[in-house]
Amino acid sequence: MFKQLNKDFPASIVVFFVAIPLCLGIALASGAPLFSGLIAGIVGGIVVGAISGSSLGVSGPAAGLAAIVLAAISSLGSYENFLLAVVIAGGIQILFGVLKAGIIGYYFPSSVIKGMLTGIGIIIILKQIPHFFGYEGDPQGDWAFSQLDGENTFSELFNALNNISPGATLIAFIGMAILVLWEAVLTKKAKIFRLIQGPLVAVAAGIIFYLLTRDSESLAIAKDHLVNVPVPDSFDSFIGQFTFPSFKMIGAPEIWITAFTMALVASLETLLCVEATDKLDPHKRTTPTNRELFAQGTGNMISGFIGGLPITQVIVRSSANIQSGGQTKLSAIMHGCLLLISVIIIPGILNLIPLSVLAAILFLVGYKLAKPSLFLEMYRKGWKQSVPFIITILGIVFGDLLIGISLGLLVGIVVILIKSYQNSHFLHIENVQDGSKTVKMTLAEEVTFINKGAIMKELNNLEENSYLVMDVSKTRYLDNDIIEILDDFKVKAEERNINIKIISERGEVENPDSYYQFFQKPKPA
Repeated sequence: MFKQLNKDFPASIVVFFVAIPLCLGIALASGAPLFSGLIAGIVGGIVVGAISGSSLGVSGPAAGLAAIVLAAISSLGSYENFLLAVVIAGGIQILFGVLKAGIIGYYFPSSVIKGMLTGIGIIIILKQIPHFFGYEGDPQGDWAFSQLDGENTFSELFNALNNISPGATLIAFIGMAILVLWEAVLTKKAKIFRLIQGPLVAVAAGIIFYLLTRDSESLAIAKDHLVNVPVPDSFDSFIGQFTFPSFKMIGAPEIWITAFTMALVASLETLLCVEATDKLDPHKRTTPTNRELFAQGTGNMISGFIGGLPITQVIVRSSANIQSGGQTKLSAIMHGCLLLISVIIIPGILNLIPLSVLAAILFLVGYKLAKPSLFLEMYRKGWKQSVPFIITILGIVFGDLLIGISLGLLVGIVVILIKSYQNSHFLHIENVQDGSKTVKMTLAEEVTFINKGAIMKELNNLEENSYLVMDVSKTRYLDNDIIEILDDFKVKAEERNINIKIISERGEVENPDSYYQFFQKPKPA
């Protein structure tokens, strides 16, 4: 694992800078103490990173759970009661892993996963534009279309354009220029530029710019445009930031309902992120999903015990890790260590970082997830791939992650049903010398009630005096609904002088009296 340290450490620094505002922003969006987001980031990096089998996945507080957390803290009466629900949710996730529920993640179509990545890339860009221009109306990590401040994603853009901060905007463009120059030119010039990452230089430039311009009337960056990590006065006050769950409510049904809801949503988000991260992995490694659920459950139990938010694997930090050259899970672990060290030793320095510079870093993450070439690629693959892809993107941009995934999956299922309807049978028509037609209908390997309409249409279109040969020799499952159709068609066939021959693995039968009896599987001897 340490063989790739020269690549994992620089990647961990980038993930660290991406994680700081997201941990704080998600905590703010969740109505929880700011420090709880950092706890979740630290535990997600160190604990989950160590146990997980994912090479590149990064875990921490998730925006998708913010609305659930916000409602739960209010309904359960106290933050301590909520932490109890987080601990129980972790135990439920461990149970999911033991029961091998991780296989669920493999049932999401590739088009939906690609749509999820692209949608998240687009929403990152849209959500970072206000922060890029120094407008902080909505906290970092609030990815939903309807925002906490009463605005939505697009109205927030207009507000940002009317409230541009010159200093924050200038250093954001400087930071963006550093990042682009570093990646496109300097990393190809010398090895040192690959060891020292562009985001670190951009952040350092941001801190220097803030210190040099804080007394300027035009270029000074306001305090609310900076990172806001809690700064303890002493070791005791640092320890005092940790909160512990109250076990007095362990028998309350509302605690268990909240815990199960969080466990279910967190597990689903994790499995989706695992699938997406594996697709982004240049080495195409496969993450053991049941082990991932166990790791996430362990992380949530520890996070809940010490006052942290619930944890999932998160695609923004995972994709930043991959794009920065991370190779093993050491980068995720080191990012957690950097979070821990920084909140203990240098919280004051972290609070000098302009959020607009971090927005520039996230801009590039978003662009790499939502490259225009991907839209063209999906279009070329046809409507069966492009429609679920686009629907997933729209659901994420105009709703949230779970809405987008649910809509994309629903459309994907409809596509499968349409193709199943179309592919129920193969029809071959032969003309016979006396003018009658022989129609051969070969049924698919599996024929269900979904195929009723297509088969009924073909049967009803048969001409008088036709000869129908129905081949079910390769059919392994024939739904009772289809047998009923054939049995009902007997009457119409006799009236229209249509003869029917059935070909099956049991032989050939002309005009069988009972299709039920004919398709009944023989009992084993």
